[in-house]
Amino acid sequence: MSLITPNEITEAGQIGSDGRGGWVVPDRPVIPFIEGDGTGPDIWRATRMALDAAVKAAYGSSKEILWLEILAGEKAYAATGSYLPEETLNSIIQYKVALKGPLTTPVGGGFRSINVTLRQRLDLYACIRPVKFFPQLPSPLKHPEKIDMVVFRENTEDVYAGIEWPAGTDEAAKVIEFLNDQMGCRIRQDSAIGVKPMSSFASRRLIKMAVNYALRTGRPSVTMMHKGNIMKYTEGAFRECGYQLAKEEFSETVLTEDEVGRLSEKGSAGKVVLKDRIADMLFQQVLLRPEEFSVIATPNLNGDYISDALAAQIGGLGMAPGANVGDEAAVFEATHGSAPKYANQDKVNPCSLILSGGMMLEHLGWTEAAEALQRAVQETIAAKQMTYDLARQTEGATLLSCSGFGAAIVQRLA
Repeated sequence: MSLITPNEITEAGQIGSDGRGGWVVPDRPVIPFIEGDGTGPDIWRATRMALDAAVKAAYGSSKEILWLEILAGEKAYAATGSYLPEETLNSIIQYKVALKGPLTTPVGGGFRSINVTLRQRLDLYACIRPVKFFPQLPSPLKHPEKIDMVVFRENTEDVYAGIEWPAGTDEAAKVIEFLNDQMGCRIRQDSAIGVKPMSSFASRRLIKMAVNYALRTGRPSVTMMHKGNIMKYTEGAFRECGYQLAKEEFSETVLTEDEVGRLSEKGSAGKVVLKDRIADMLFQQVLLRPEEFSVIATPNLNGDYISDALAAQIGGLGMAPGANVGDEAAVFEATHGSAPKYANQDKVNPCSLILSGGMMLEHLGWTEAAEALQRAVQETIAAKQMTYDLARQTEGATLLSCSGFGAAIVQRLA
């Protein structure tokens, strides 16, 4: 398959809209990629190898991805002086789809998260994280095979909106003064301040995407995760938005748990059940009764927590794919950090980015390639051919490097 430069691009490689909310994908689409920081180059090389082999296995020479490198993170800063150049954002808008490795974000100070900025600038309002167990993966659970969930996390609001001020600053003092004097609050003067905006607009479109996904894929339920018993006007409103949406737009296809209880099994057949769970309760129930949950729709912060917790049950973040999807563009990404101490060691697990690439293939409508890739990954793991993170927890495993794991997948696609 091909790596290309901007000078080699033609309009024939651009993904277009079909005017009905779908995409028109050429046989040789241009797909921008961001290599990523730290271990990013290692996992990108293994991922490209696997994706190209999956496309070839499914379509022979009739389809091909034209990979176009765009810059973000440390590599972008070294080349342009910006961690997220405008040219990168424009390329994603132009080509509709991108694949991204992990990017470094400092804790505390430093620059703002590039991932958050990408999601907000491109309005990639849904973070979609499938979590599914593959046989032979290490797990702390007795029955991890019951885990098959897809998390839809709202991506643009909540405390991740980044509206905050450090303690002791003039800005924090102004907000504290207003809240104490005008709103009757009692906030200590040495407090840092953050704001938690949650709109009905953002909540409804996220839940709507989750419900449509469940209907399209035949999944039985959508569970709204919230802490609305405490944060009544933000997360509580998120819950209410979902039930109102079901009544207004999905009355023929969606039932609430209460409605299911009043109907016969025949009357509820083929419909999606919409339910809600308080966040701390859901953390228990995905451990104790995982088979009861299929699609989870959640505000931003809760979604970050629950998707990582679920990943720990099926082998860790190295096995967790993810996508940031909006109405006009989508970025598919590794869900783990850049792990700089393992950079250039050809050691880490590339599955998160490989499986995210599989989600990208499915998004393009190349389902045969996506399914072939999924089978090859599953067969490689079933054979106990694993990178160190999985091999050290699996008796009788064969230890593979990052590139060796990619090559093992390619071998099963040949």
